[in-house]
Amino acid sequence: MTLILSPLAALGRNTLAALAMLGRITLFALSTFSHILRPPFYPRELFNALMQVGWLSLPVVGLTAIFTGGALALQIYSGGARFNAEAVVPQIVAIGMVRELGPVLVGLMIAARVTSSIAAEIATMKVTEQIDALVTLSTHPMKYLVAPRVLAALITVPLLVGVGDIIGILGGYTVGVQNLGFNAATYIQNTVDFLEPLDIISSLVKGAVFGVIAAVMGCYYGMNSGRGAQGVGRATKGSVQAAAILILAANFVLTGVFFSV
Repeated sequence: MTLILSPLAALGRNTLAALAMLGRITLFALSTFSHILRPPFYPRELFNALMQVGWLSLPVVGLTAIFTGGALALQIYSGGARFNAEAVVPQIVAIGMVRELGPVLVGLMIAARVTSSIAAEIATMKVTEQIDALVTLSTHPMKYLVAPRVLAALITVPLLVGVGDIIGILGGYTVGVQNLGFNAATYIQNTVDFLEPLDIISSLVKGAVFGVIAAVMGCYYGMNSGRGAQGVGRATKGSVQAAAILILAANFVLTGVFFSV
């Protein structure tokens, strides 16, 4: 009997622990937005966060998008050839990049690069008692450390998604014209004609949500890290894992909201 109940008890404990953590993260996110809206503000911290999250992420986002767009064009052409549908390459590349691959890839790249960086930075500040020093100087850590980073992600990640969508489509265009023999003008015309405003809006909204998730996870795990180098390592690893899972889950929910039939 014990052998049967033990796994169920462990499952129940893990489920309750996961729900408790989800509740703490939700309260942390609500507190963050409350601090974003109320003064004092720290424009220098916000500018540094905009550079860190947006500008410095541009190269990795661009490279990821252009290779993905090119590979997507090759895959669609190869698969479409099985039922004489090679001509749909421009349309499928456009809708695939804008609706799904662009936002998801940018979100995961931000989770890998920015979330880990934020978590490691804040966790190190906690370990070295710099956060305690901020409190001593009457500076609220949520306002000084968390709010600028989350606001920067909310602003820049949708822009990165837009840039990633364009570069991904250009990658598909390059492969389509140079390797697959498509007419350049026809390829562009088919891409423009096929995309709808809802496709672009959903892509940007996903970018904003994914950016908030990535930044909140980095800040949450950093602010709640354990002591020592192991605590910093666990905070960094946990933040990236949680951000990636939540981004993919949010993508499923948002796709259902925008495109449910």
